Amino acid sequence: MGRWEPDARGRLEQAALDLYLERGFESTTVAEIAERAGLTERTFFRYFADKREVLFSGSAILKELLVQTALDAPSAATPIEAVAAALEAVGAVLQQRGQGAQKRRRVITANAELRERELVKMASWASALADALRRRGVPDPTAALTAEAGIAVFRVAFERWVQRPKKHDLPRLIGESLDQLKAVTAGRS
Repeated sequence: MGRWEPDARGRLEQAALDLYLERGFESTTVAEIAERAGLTERTFFRYFADKREVLFSGSAILKELLVQTALDAPSAATPIEAVAAALEAVGAVLQQRGQGAQKRRRVITANAELRERELVKMASWASALADALRRRGVPDPTAALTAEAGIAVFRVAFERWVQRPKKHDLPRLIGESLDQLKAVTAGRS
């Protein structure tokens, strides 16, 4: 594969994920990722600050999607309905990524430092969702509680999805998990 071929970023991401799964995150170097992708280290650093960023570079875009979808929810939507719409929008994006999202999850699960970073990302998403709800006029603690519950629902649904992605639709799993939470809070488990 020549250096002139398109989608350098995608090639780097794929090479990194494959190497992380083959050798482990800690044992993989930027040079090896670039070589596997048929690119130079310099090209790698045009796209990513370090090898962790291969796994987290899309987080800001997904957070923006969460916030904007929550803000764009109909004015009559309850706080949890606005959060559900936002989470399902992110779920649809991740559904399209398919195996890449699953590989990413396996790499993160195998590394304590990456798991911690993933938790920080989820906390950031919850904070952003809570801020969006406040902008919709939802008072605290309702805004914070709804956002945190929504992120918990997302995490449970995502874990179910990565285990059997071809059998399950992630946005649907998010909806089902939210329904299960509603049933539990209503005393119907």
